[in-house]
Amino acid sequence: MSLKSFFAKPFAKFITKKIYKWANDPINTQEKVFQELIQGAKHTAFGKDHNFDSISSYEDFKKNVPVHTYEGLKPYVERIKNGEEDVLWKGKPIYFAKTSGTTSGAKYIPITKESMPSHINAARNALLMYIAETGNADFVDGKMIFLQGSPVLDSINGIQTGRLSGIVAHFVPNYLQKNRLPSWETNCIDDWETKVDAIVEETIVEDMSLISGIPSWVQMYLENLHKKSGKTVSEIFPNFSLFVYGGVNFEPYENKFEKLIGKKIDSIELYPASEGFIAYQDSQKDNGLLLLLDGGIFYEFIPASEFFNENPTRISLKDVKVGVNYVIILNTNAGLWGYNIGDTVTFTSTSPYRIRVTGRIKHFISAFGEHVIGKEVEQALKDAIAGTNVSVNEFTVAPQVNPTEGLPYHEWFIEFEHEPENLEEFALKMDASMQKQNIYYQDLLDGNILRSLVVRKVKKGGFHEYMKSIGKFGGQNKIPQLSDNRKIADVLENFIIED
Repeated sequence: MSLKSFFAKPFAKFITKKIYKWANDPINTQEKVFQELIQGAKHTAFGKDHNFDSISSYEDFKKNVPVHTYEGLKPYVERIKNGEEDVLWKGKPIYFAKTSGTTSGAKYIPITKESMPSHINAARNALLMYIAETGNADFVDGKMIFLQGSPVLDSINGIQTGRLSGIVAHFVPNYLQKNRLPSWETNCIDDWETKVDAIVEETIVEDMSLISGIPSWVQMYLENLHKKSGKTVSEIFPNFSLFVYGGVNFEPYENKFEKLIGKKIDSIELYPASEGFIAYQDSQKDNGLLLLLDGGIFYEFIPASEFFNENPTRISLKDVKVGVNYVIILNTNAGLWGYNIGDTVTFTSTSPYRIRVTGRIKHFISAFGEHVIGKEVEQALKDAIAGTNVSVNEFTVAPQVNPTEGLPYHEWFIEFEHEPENLEEFALKMDASMQKQNIYYQDLLDGNILRSLVVRKVKKGGFHEYMKSIGKFGGQNKIPQLSDNRKIADVLENFIIED
């Protein structure tokens, strides 16, 4: 045991104690954050436009600040980009996290000196809580890889700009610098396939103990390791013991990972976003993610079932209920106000407050009023895979409203690594799970409005080819796992395997 792993254990216990202090006093913690945010932005352009000097309670806040998307805040962001200070938050941001937009093009999310520490410390704290709970600190002695975007940053009027993961790469603490891979030069490679090949070359001879990234892209890295060596990942890296991930649900990838690695290992789920670090898994005994209540974010929630109503219910943390699907709204010390990041969550616990991400409010299927969400399709796939050797590389679901014959249906595009022996039987298992989870879907089948779901096999590498075709291959880009239109499905038709 090194000094680093030795001292990690008492430090982990110290940090964990501090975390549970605010986690066990959640409402007061959030009220304190709320008051600090209002005071911090009272003299900004946004604060003046929305009467922050008269806001003393959450009820006051709701009357003065509407729920926004990026488009609602974009005029203020443009003022910041033009060099103006004290617009959304006091002073000027120290970074813009640039993300892909749809209706608005690229989005520029401000990061301030007050918000930056949360982006850095949250992932560290998740690891420390893991050490405190399990006593396993050996991984801190090995090499750690973080698959992320390029750390090369641009500048807009003196504000450095880039992908969040690239920005965070500038803040790796000194005690991890010698452990961290890939090298700076490799991390700066833009082309994802070239970058992954370089990472494989650089890491295959190292003692990797921790690997982190979005599951779909980490899977590509693990596959390339296997192709180059002919070995499982655990044979290449005997001390690899921890996988840290975020961005998408890991469960659809779990079987494939276990086969590539050659054994089951611990994992920690994170919920980072350019807008703020929202939650992380604080215990191996619970798959809920601890909501970060003291990190400069005041949270609001709108029941997803009401979100598109004219006057939906808008509540703070104290009024949430376990099991309800909510759209999460952020107010942050980076200057985001009433900000809808588009994610939906459910609470698994209120003591402490833990959540699960259930999908995206714009990623759903309700072409016939079925209100299918991401959590349901993920669970259906998991149920069908259970007890089999089936493994899946990627999938997405879309409605087929106008089939050439027969009733409409939900069309599943699945890229199998190991496909089922009987595809029709596999599809029926998924359909049974969907009916069990979603009464609206079951009613539509019973009423002969829909027929059972249909599975289309996508060729190996088909999803990667799709992502290349739209210029979003690699890095932090993700495939939506369901959509209410045929935009993705119509392109994927080109990559179907016909039996």
